[in-house]
Amino acid sequence: MGRDESITKPTNLTKEEREQIFDKTASKVIKEYFDPNYNGTGWPARAQERRESIVAISDPDAFELGMHDLVRSLRTSHTGFFHQSVRRVPGRLAIGASFRRADIAGAPRWVAQDVHEAGPAHKAGLKPLDLLESINGSPIAPPEQPMFPMGTQVELKVRRGANDLALKMGIPSPRSRKQPYAEPKPVTSTRLANAVGYIKVTILPGILGLDVSRAIDAGFAELADCHRLVLDLRGHLGGGLGVLRLMSHLTPNKLPIGYTVTRRRAEAGYQKERLRKLDRLPTNLPNALGVATMALKYVGRDSSIALVSEGLGPKRWHGRIAILVNEHTVSAGEMVSAFAAENHLATIVGTETAGRLIPGSGFKVGHGYILSLPVAGYVTWQGRILENNGVTPTVEVELSRDGLRDGRDTQLEKTIEVAEQL
Repeated sequence: MGRDESITKPTNLTKEEREQIFDKTASKVIKEYFDPNYNGTGWPARAQERRESIVAISDPDAFELGMHDLVRSLRTSHTGFFHQSVRRVPGRLAIGASFRRADIAGAPRWVAQDVHEAGPAHKAGLKPLDLLESINGSPIAPPEQPMFPMGTQVELKVRRGANDLALKMGIPSPRSRKQPYAEPKPVTSTRLANAVGYIKVTILPGILGLDVSRAIDAGFAELADCHRLVLDLRGHLGGGLGVLRLMSHLTPNKLPIGYTVTRRRAEAGYQKERLRKLDRLPTNLPNALGVATMALKYVGRDSSIALVSEGLGPKRWHGRIAILVNEHTVSAGEMVSAFAAENHLATIVGTETAGRLIPGSGFKVGHGYILSLPVAGYVTWQGRILENNGVTPTVEVELSRDGLRDGRDTQLEKTIEVAEQL
């Protein structure tokens, strides 16, 4: 669906309609889920066991939650069940902000952590360390996750220091209902003291990522005379093939990165060296021609593919790179970190990444409901699977809340220090 289509709320369905949705969801998992062992969960038996109790739920919200809990029992990222009205989207995707659980006065609360520039939360004035109290008047606290309705106006109540604030936030409708998110500013770059370049990449939008690849090129071009580099991937949201361009800027050479493998290819057997290679993004071409060129090479074939860096040539700061990550760094951000670590291209600083790296897709299962499901696995060239196994920094450093209160980003300070010592 496009962003100009109206968002319709889920309606009350008959039991027969709910059965149809359930059965289509269960069969899609059996047919499409990348792991034929269903991650060891015994999916067919589990689904059958819970079928009657879930299809008996007449309330649309409760039915959606029941289905979501069922598919989440597969225990993989990019797995979920939701309605196209996108009324319950995680904060990192819906508003460009991540939240961290913290004990405040002996009670669990949600505290804002990564607030991405130009995202809905940033535009509304949310700041790191804001204590989230309610969403549209409904109190929110762990273990309930902060979820947001897209395509609407939302009021957040937050506590900042000793002050209670009401923030009015406009959340846009998503470009795609199958993979809903609001897009913050993808790339930010600046020069720091002592010839240290700083670039932050928050998201890699677009399946091919030609536009964001050009934005990455422009950001690095601004830092061409820097002798050291800090790449900030904290709270990175993931994205498409623009990740290849980002990784290619970390090395002058063409290096194997890793590969995706579909269930069909894994079952048939494969050699990673013989997989089709993607080692160049056609950013020199107009978008339409670039897309057509890529389609001729890859569309209609098995999507198992090996990534190889593009060989963009030497940069002054090669060999003197520090990459900053945290527990909210997911997907493509983890690919970058693992590639840099395995090839000794950068020192990783911060906290362990989320371990949420697996290619996913959305499937319509009827009456506006969508099943999100991983359809392939990702393996680094050295054989590491990052799903449920995040990247551990060489230099571990937590974000200091006291530092933030004083206007200091202690993680970034440490990362700059690391870069200056390289």
